Amino acid sequence: MVTIMKDVKIKTEYITLGQLIKFLSLVGSGGEVKFFLMENQILLNEEPEIRRGKKLYPEDVIKINNQSYRIIKQ
Repeated sequence: MVTIMKDVKIKTEYITLGQLIKFLSLVGSGGEVKFFLMENQILLNEEPEIRRGKKLYPEDVIKINNQSYRIIKQ
């Protein structure tokens, strides 16, 4: 199975993992991010990640439930 990577464009230096999850509409509110992180497998550059405040920089690759996202600077 081929996974298509989606680009997430940011204008700032970085975005936090929690902000990314909200931006992707994977949760309805910021308060749900903590529970989302506990219930879903998230890999940052192929390493497990559970910190919602983790800073994501351009060229980082995040995999959430078998969907890949790449952070790029706009």
